[in-house]
Amino acid sequence: MKSAAIIGAGITGLTAGFYLQKAGIPVVIYEASDRPGGAIRSIRKESYLAECGPNTILETCPEIPQLIQDAGLVSRRLYTDSNAEARYVVRDRKPVAMPAHQLGIFTSPLLGWKSKWALLREPFVAPRRDGAEESLADFVTRRLSREFLDRLVDALAAGIYAGDPARLSITHAFPRLKALEDQFGSLIKGQMALARRRKKTGEVARDRAPKFSFDEGLEVLPATLAARLKESLQLSSPVQAMTRSPDGTWQVLSSRGTTSHQAILYCGTGHQLPSLGIHAPAQLDVSVFSEIRYPPVSSVVLGFRRADVAHACSGFGMLIPRMENFRILGTLFSSSLFPNRAPEGHVLLTSYVGGERFPELAGRTEGELVDIVCEDLKILLGIHAPPVFKRVSFHPKAIPQYNVGHGRFKAQLDSMENRAPGLFFAGHFRDGVSLGDSIAAGVAAARRVQNFFS
Repeated sequence: MKSAAIIGAGITGLTAGFYLQKAGIPVVIYEASDRPGGAIRSIRKESYLAECGPNTILETCPEIPQLIQDAGLVSRRLYTDSNAEARYVVRDRKPVAMPAHQLGIFTSPLLGWKSKWALLREPFVAPRRDGAEESLADFVTRRLSREFLDRLVDALAAGIYAGDPARLSITHAFPRLKALEDQFGSLIKGQMALARRRKKTGEVARDRAPKFSFDEGLEVLPATLAARLKESLQLSSPVQAMTRSPDGTWQVLSSRGTTSHQAILYCGTGHQLPSLGIHAPAQLDVSVFSEIRYPPVSSVVLGFRRADVAHACSGFGMLIPRMENFRILGTLFSSSLFPNRAPEGHVLLTSYVGGERFPELAGRTEGELVDIVCEDLKILLGIHAPPVFKRVSFHPKAIPQYNVGHGRFKAQLDSMENRAPGLFFAGHFRDGVSLGDSIAAGVAAARRVQNFFS
């Protein structure tokens, strides 16, 4: 019987394996570590629930709620509290609420009058049609203003990618923004056209899409998928090599020996590809993937007594532009997002350190990182006592950077799939860095493997 090998038991690999198994295709998922889920990890301790990696899933496409239903997790899903929608951006060393509606930016103190005027003239800025790839920084400065970049977009890039807007590609990191200019000649004209379309179709804008987790954190999802996959999931089984035989089958060499499969789906990380031997009649160059940037990030989850925090912390969280000279990239108000994240009378805050902005800080000791975060939160949120709960997680290679030139990696993956039938790639170094993107990529990859078999 035909079978598929999946390398990597992150959310993409687990989703793909779940749906292939559901379609009656035998799968073996090889995972090098001793647990499934990749960066997703939820820890319950001392009545706190700490997320060591991602905190929410954005429900941006129908495949996501369908997976939750198929996995039997609808009753355990928790949407973010409707009172926790406020988002803050730091200006003049204080969190300032983002406007709830787009027109609110004109009365917001986040931007000066020159940037507000730039918004009014944006529909009249000529679109760029020369085909050259721009950085996010160049794109925003050209269409809006330098202050718009420094005050808002820099903070956004740190929050999504822990990245540098001067390096991130507008084409690959923010393709929806690029598409607005390409299709409508203007960001504002495009937003207006899409709003009219959404009103007719009932679609939801990405920034308004529902966000959710589960009663015991995000790890509920990979744990459930892993339980459904049962013996198909092989933990502590790193793959050393993959070889395509003359008859078209693939031999997978792992720490458990060699097995044969008709298809292989690679769902690992981009930086691990060069160390994986891929042998096929067609020459496949994987060395180029070592050039994908993965900056280090540390997640610092701290619990405080409510009385020791001056700020209400009743929104989603805050982002911090580089120009504000803080060492943390931003903070999520975790206990405001979902119930039972902190004991009664306490708050839970999740802050991030490192990224492209301060990569040298991410690897500091737990004590140093807690001190860094507390020093910044003292100024930003009025914290005036030590934390009563601490959980620090270091991710040495956290988020792939979709920098200018990232298209060559995607093109190389397309070429390898075309030249080596039965070999497929999916994951956050190709299909988007959010959990929603990874789930959608897993569903799409499962369909591609099914089509290959049929």
